[in-house]
Amino acid sequence: MANKPYDWKYVSLGGVTRVQITSGEDIAHLGELDQKKWTVLSCPVGGLEFDGKTLSMIDTDADGKIRVGEMVAAAEWLTSVLKDRDAILKGEDTIPLDQINTGCEAGKKLYDSARQILSNLGLEKDSISVADTSDSVAIFAKTKLNGDGIVTPASTDDEALKKTIETIVGTVGSKTDRSGEPGVDADLVEQFYAALADYAAWLDAAEADLDAVRPYGDDTSAALDAVNAVKDKVADYFMRCKLINFDEAVSDALDVSVEKVSAISGTDLVANEAEIATYPLARPEKESVLPLKALNPAWQAAFGTLKTLVLDKDFPEGKDTLTEAEWKAILAKFAPYTSWMDAKKGSEVEPLGGECIRALLAAGQKEALLALIAEDKALEEEAAGIDAVDKLTHLYRDFYRLLRNYVNFSEYYSRDGKPTAIFEAGKLYIDERCCNFCVRVEDMGQHGDMAGLSNMFLIYCTCTQKATGKTMNVVAAMTAGDTDDLRPGKNALFYDRNGLDWDAVVTKVVENPISIKKAFWSPYRKLAKFVSDKIDKNAAEKDSAAVAKLQTNADAGVPAAPAAGKQPFDIAKFAGIFAAIGMAVGALGVALAALFRGIFALKWWQLLLVIAAIMLIISGPACFIAWRKLRRRNLGPVLNANGWAVNSKVLVNILFGKTLTSVAKYPIVKGGDPFVKKTPLWRKILRWLIALLIVAFGCLYFTDQLGCIGLPRHKAQVEEVAAAPEAAAEAAAESAPEAAEAPAE
Repeated sequence: MANKPYDWKYVSLGGVTRVQITSGEDIAHLGELDQKKWTVLSCPVGGLEFDGKTLSMIDTDADGKIRVGEMVAAAEWLTSVLKDRDAILKGEDTIPLDQINTGCEAGKKLYDSARQILSNLGLEKDSISVADTSDSVAIFAKTKLNGDGIVTPASTDDEALKKTIETIVGTVGSKTDRSGEPGVDADLVEQFYAALADYAAWLDAAEADLDAVRPYGDDTSAALDAVNAVKDKVADYFMRCKLINFDEAVSDALDVSVEKVSAISGTDLVANEAEIATYPLARPEKESVLPLKALNPAWQAAFGTLKTLVLDKDFPEGKDTLTEAEWKAILAKFAPYTSWMDAKKGSEVEPLGGECIRALLAAGQKEALLALIAEDKALEEEAAGIDAVDKLTHLYRDFYRLLRNYVNFSEYYSRDGKPTAIFEAGKLYIDERCCNFCVRVEDMGQHGDMAGLSNMFLIYCTCTQKATGKTMNVVAAMTAGDTDDLRPGKNALFYDRNGLDWDAVVTKVVENPISIKKAFWSPYRKLAKFVSDKIDKNAAEKDSAAVAKLQTNADAGVPAAPAAGKQPFDIAKFAGIFAAIGMAVGALGVALAALFRGIFALKWWQLLLVIAAIMLIISGPACFIAWRKLRRRNLGPVLNANGWAVNSKVLVNILFGKTLTSVAKYPIVKGGDPFVKKTPLWRKILRWLIALLIVAFGCLYFTDQLGCIGLPRHKAQVEEVAAAPEAAAEAAAESAPEAAEAPAE
């Protein structure tokens, strides 16, 4: 018979049905939960408000992502080594030792390791905490060997080995032991002794043929430096001599020119030594002999050093000139030395000196060091057990909270007016509001592509921490208040989860509806803005045109245009104009009569319905679009852009959205403001006139409804009123020709 499926419990969160984790048994059976029902399939290790050490312990493949399989593995291991699985839900940082399940092998090792940790720390208690297991330096401070394969001077009582370890650390480097001290491992020991052997062999090669390798004894290195300092300049001199020997006509061109010397003769010649050094080493001659007593002044010091270290030893009787052959012979004497220097190995131990190096090789402590490291390595399993206890305390404290942000997002939906979920970075204060939902942005480019899919009003900010100079990008969700003043460049203040304040600057705004109320009035605001912009633009254009015309006339000196001559009076023209005006007034009267007739024919409730219908036609589409977007607001795309693999919708409905943004509320203030702007008299009069007109219209309307006034209600009366302007227009048209024929007075 097949095993009965585990009885999962479900809850509705954010308008979506999700699995509910309410017991340790639920955690133990996570492996049986269909992966399609997980809210998250993977989440990043970095950028979260969560203990990074705990996350790295769960991320067993160290790829920077925590996947469902790793969560299941952690849940199974944690529940197998604990007696009371429900204790995981408490999130405590201390585990009683009697809660460790010693009935299984893993639990028994954990129990023994926990006791070892407490013993190393000098603690006598029956519980172990995250603080106890996290301080590895304190745990291993009093132990000589700790299983990490690294030994320090404190790892042995042999003084000779201690000194050798210190020597290795000082030459080829070190690695940090679990105790926190610098030490060496097998690789560093091998590297050190290989360097000793190579350097000793290199020294032996020089001693085998000392006269050839060191032609100038201990001064050979200094002598080579002196030769190299002038080598190129000497070669340049002999080449100039060869060219003169080839053609004497070029001798002047190869020598220093008088013009060059004249150019600097009036200046401080010492300050121009670099310029003089570019001149030939000596005056080139056909014989190709370098006169040592007639050298370029800028090179005399260098040749003085060469004379002391080389020439006086090669030519003890003295030398006034130097031929090219003699110079090449000097260079050839350094060939064995340079070859020997190029073959040098083990230079990292050179500061020790040849005598110390040979003494270390003769002592033969390499095998003893490797044996000590192997002895330390043998305790690796015990050390791994200590690491396992550290993992146990961290998961015991943090795993359930991670589940609430992974399996069902219950921590995100159970907020109390402040950031709670592990992906929330802090709060953003801007424009008399506090955005309680902010997420750190890792990739602005990816966020730009995904942000629009969330249907949320998003504000991207770059934040700078004043004390440390650190920067980060965050995105905040705006779910309440006006958005008219939200724009890139606006300054704000961001508080992270630790309460540190950051200076924030808005860099991008993704506009989406915030509420149906705002959407209802948006068409009227857009119309008002359109009209205002048109008026401002028209006024600005006319002002610019007038100013430009005045400037043009002033520059050209154009006088004002003379007034046009008076035109003769044309009675026919004015008669036509009056006729047209009469027709327009008549048509307007008919329209107004029809309008008022229709209005006065309506009942009061019908009039309200008409007004409501007109407003619905104007605001209805905007409200419908806002309603659709508000009910589809989804946090998933925002998290996906940060590397999450969100497997379900994370909806932000209107009711829940109110918890994400809080707006400042002020009490009613009584008392006059001495600086408030006074209302002009004409505006007060205009308001009263509008109010009187509305009252008059209302009285007229209700009087008509009661039948107290006589308005044209019958069709014949309406037609008679409508025909009156047409008759007047025809009479005006007939009289126009007669008036045109009459002579003008």
